[in-house]
Amino acid sequence: MMEQTHRSENTGRDNMIRLSERMVFSDSFKPLYSEGMALVEEAAAYLDEEGKDAARSLSHQAATLYAAESMRLTSRLMHIASWLLLLRASRSGDMSRDMVAREKAKVSLETLSAGESAKGWQELPETFRDMIARSLHLQDRVRCMDGDSYHKQIRELVECKGNAVSDQIVLLRTAFGGN
Repeated sequence: MMEQTHRSENTGRDNMIRLSERMVFSDSFKPLYSEGMALVEEAAAYLDEEGKDAARSLSHQAATLYAAESMRLTSRLMHIASWLLLLRASRSGDMSRDMVAREKAKVSLETLSAGESAKGWQELPETFRDMIARSLHLQDRVRCMDGDSYHKQIRELVECKGNAVSDQIVLLRTAFGGN
C-alpha cells in the first residue's frame, strides 16, 4: 500500500507542468541559444585579439583585475555554453532527461564578477566591461529559465564535485557526442 501511494505521488509530480521547462522546450530557447553562443565566440575573439592589446596598457592593479575578470568571464561563458548545449541535446532527443540532469550537476550558473566597486574597474576597457555585464545578464536569464526543470534531480545526483575543468571537458564531449 505504501509503495502504491509513493508511485501516485511521483506520477503527480511527473505530470506537473513546469513553466521553466516549457520555456526550455519552446521557441523561446532558440534566441537564447544563439545569443549565448554568439557571446562565447565574441568573448573568445576579444580576449585573443583586442583585449590582449588593451590589457598591455593597463596599470598593474587594473591588469590584475583584467586577468581575474577574464578568467571569470571565460568560466561563466563555458558554463552557460555547457548548459545551452545540454538543453539543445535534450530538445533534439540526443540525451534523456536523466542524462541531462547528471551532466547539469557539473554546471555552475553562479560565476560572479568583482563588479564596479573593484579598484581598477573603471580603467578596464569599456568593451570588456560591457561583455561582462552581458554575460552576467545572460547567466541570470539562463538561471531563471533553468528554474526547477532539473534542479531536484541535480541536487539528488550531486554528491561531491570533482575537477571543474575536467568536468566541463567531459560535459562538452557529451554534448558534442565525442569520446
